[in-house]
Amino acid sequence: MNFLSGFTAILGPPNVGKSTLLNRILGAKIAIVTPKPQTTRNRILGIYHGDGFQIVFIDTPGIHRSKTALHRSMVDSALASIQEVDLVLLMVEAGRYDAHEVLDIITKLQEINKSCILAINKIDILSRKKLLPAIDHLRHLYPFEAVIPISALTGDGVDSLLCELKSRLKPGPRFYPEEMKSDQTESFVVSEIVREKIYLYTRQEIPYSSAVTVNRIEERPEKNLIYITAIIHTETESQKKVVIGKAGHMIKAIGKSARENLERIFGMRVYLDLFVRVEKNWSHDAKALRRLGY
Repeated sequence: MNFLSGFTAILGPPNVGKSTLLNRILGAKIAIVTPKPQTTRNRILGIYHGDGFQIVFIDTPGIHRSKTALHRSMVDSALASIQEVDLVLLMVEAGRYDAHEVLDIITKLQEINKSCILAINKIDILSRKKLLPAIDHLRHLYPFEAVIPISALTGDGVDSLLCELKSRLKPGPRFYPEEMKSDQTESFVVSEIVREKIYLYTRQEIPYSSAVTVNRIEERPEKNLIYITAIIHTETESQKKVVIGKAGHMIKAIGKSARENLERIFGMRVYLDLFVRVEKNWSHDAKALRRLGY
């Protein structure tokens, strides 16, 4: 009973650095990261193993004022995580600590009175003089158990944050084996990596109107190869044309970049076959959302 464990939900507005922090803590790419907001759509579980303890992190979609059925599903998923964990880690951006999304999340925390640690991220781009007012402002809004300035990108302050999280663990079981860093399936990993490349290579509404499903993953050990087929779903024919690109250049670029990432993750050669299909207004359709994994 000397072993310590617990669940921590990482909450925050979109594009605040939650996935970057999780990847930094685990030393592996568990969650996709792009410069665009609302990249994370599903709850992602990451497991941090230490000497005599285990912290199970739940990386959640960014909480924002939702418009579509997809966005409402994302926000509902994030808020549901608060009820299921032992501790909440609220992340805010140092330069946007007073954003309305932050106030919305704090209001929700006040309703359930949950233990919470505050991480103020992106301190590498803010002067210390401007950081102190942010800390003072947020401390008056909620009784945070600790306030830790960090940079998820550089790692500054992350060790201090981990010490605070560890100090609040309680005696409990080892929920996951030591070699396990996430509970993601191979299909989920593939779909997320392809979706990341869509975010990085396309612009305007295309990333937010695209979803990815995996049809087939077949390992061929004799060839040291994984054969994968996946479908990129768009909402309109015009979006489909953009994703394919002139003479197929866009879909080839997305596929090449995704394949290179997947080969590093799986440790073997990958043959990735991508198709594009129109699923009209899928982000507004509850049935379509369920069918596409949301």
